[in-house]
Amino acid sequence: MRSCRLARSKRLRVLRQLVPTAVQIGVLLNLNNPISEAQSKDIQEAARAMSLKLHILHAATEETLGTAFATFAERRTDGLLVDADPYFNSRRNLVVALTARHGIPAMYEQREFALAGGLMSYGTSLIDSYRHVGIYSGRILTGERPTDLPVVQSTKFEFVINLNAAKALGLEVPLGLSAGATEVLE
Repeated sequence: MRSCRLARSKRLRVLRQLVPTAVQIGVLLNLNNPISEAQSKDIQEAARAMSLKLHILHAATEETLGTAFATFAERRTDGLLVDADPYFNSRRNLVVALTARHGIPAMYEQREFALAGGLMSYGTSLIDSYRHVGIYSGRILTGERPTDLPVVQSTKFEFVINLNAAKALGLEVPLGLSAGATEVLE
């Protein structure tokens, strides 16, 4: 999907804005996720355009998450992209704790990561997506056939910055970056 590709590129650009000296970016993906290959290709394409070196690691268990973060720290990764994945969402607090423990500035896809103490997030609004689900459910319950309904994609994106996480990492958030945020957590 084009909007997913653009969102991944935007997450990488925003991370680079916050950490302008970044050269090596870690990417955390889950190979068990059927879209991980597409995620990897999108991020690699965006990184090439920015002359960034990527370290793509995969995790699907708590043990492999810990190993991946230790590897990112060992390689002195300048920043980290944690892409969309139900497993990472279910282990949100652990993922955020590991980024903090290893002192890696990280960009996530969902607002809930920033609320849990993560540095930044940029992605579609889950509330807006749930609203679309409700509308579609209502239309189906009133007799419309699902196959007759148009495909709808969420167009509302949220960019959240957690200033406490930035401070803990010794990062100063540029005014232009925070001015463009949907929400700034203090």
